[in-house]
Amino acid sequence: MGTPALPGRVLLVGGGGREHALAQQIVKSPLCETLYCAPGNAGIAKLAQCVAIAAEDVDGLVEFAKAERIAFVVVGPEAPLVLGLVDALGAAGIPAFGPDRKASALEGSKGFMKDICAKYGVPTADYARFQDVAAAKAYLHAKGVPIVIKADGLAAGKGVTVAQSLEEAEAAIEAALIDARFGDAGQEIVIEEYLEGEEASFFALVDGEHILPLIAAQDHKAVGEGDKGPNTGGMGAYSPAEIVTDAVVDTVMADILEPTMRGMAAEGCPFQGVLFAGLMIGAGGVKLLEFNIRFGDPECQVLMARLDSDLLAALVATQEGRLDEITFRWRAQAALCVVLAAKGYPGAYEKGTEIRGLDAAEILPGVSVYHAGTRAMEGGRVVANGGRVLGVTALGDTIADAQRRAYGAVDRIDWPDGFCRRDIGWRAIGD
Repeated sequence: MGTPALPGRVLLVGGGGREHALAQQIVKSPLCETLYCAPGNAGIAKLAQCVAIAAEDVDGLVEFAKAERIAFVVVGPEAPLVLGLVDALGAAGIPAFGPDRKASALEGSKGFMKDICAKYGVPTADYARFQDVAAAKAYLHAKGVPIVIKADGLAAGKGVTVAQSLEEAEAAIEAALIDARFGDAGQEIVIEEYLEGEEASFFALVDGEHILPLIAAQDHKAVGEGDKGPNTGGMGAYSPAEIVTDAVVDTVMADILEPTMRGMAAEGCPFQGVLFAGLMIGAGGVKLLEFNIRFGDPECQVLMARLDSDLLAALVATQEGRLDEITFRWRAQAALCVVLAAKGYPGAYEKGTEIRGLDAAEILPGVSVYHAGTRAMEGGRVVANGGRVLGVTALGDTIADAQRRAYGAVDRIDWPDGFCRRDIGWRAIGD
């Protein structure tokens, strides 16, 4: 396709906390003359020209990119990637960062991902795929509990049940295959072995031939303190992750990322973009829980807080197959992100409640308040417009220091209709 016409106009797709963190880095690059974001949010609007096009509106995004002579597109969320946005942009002659539709199946289909792992020797949990309820239940009873039930497709982080009882597992099977709780995403399910250990998030840029490892992070999926309650899209994260040692990095590169990259190429769907490996590190070694095909949210917030290099140059090099020319510098400081969510999340919650005190939080040293689900109103007011609404992120000399700074900023935000966990980083800090 040739070299993108950069410096130039860049379009960032998405409107969450991940995209706010990416935007903050992209606008620093000398390759970015003007940044647009679709649809963006109240925080991103301070960095980019936000346009009212949904992230899943592939045709609308392509038409906008053509009309505005966009030089490069960065796709944040997984849904437009699975829908083929990168393919559609490529057909219009517009280079974009992210995998094409076929390669996006690594996240778009849990079954596809597990089959790739099985075929190319990537260590992961034992599994089986089902569309039939009776067959799924028979497999469940043969294996016993605890066990993990996953909707095959994209389910906004809500399609996974870690069942501790047969009754809970059967209910999860029925919810997907009979009640269609996850729509098309749950027409097939994956039942897999329950792995014990400590989870970590590992990120790497992949250009089809080269892999550039980034730094690791750990997030907090459960809604409640002490990792209790239902899983969410993520209630906080921190980096570095002490459990991801140099030896673990070597294992992940050799046993997980490299065979996956080679396998995807052999299957006719070479991967270009960011590969997010969810890891389980335990007595059984390092195993892959799942792949995501985009930066994590809220892990991206702590990664971008620590990044001290030109992000956009690296994303362009990924798209052009030049990752071997790129090195990343990272701040030695730790970073920690606390997610403020609307009361009721991950269940039903109210939109439109006003948030005050954002400026008072952001003036604190080393603090960034990333907007995830916000909307700007007249008079400069900001209201909540989603479940996970803010990602209050702080740098510190240690994770404990970053935690203290982040919660100091949280306490300056006046939002009675929001809540957060007060123990983000507990694994790294201890009692």
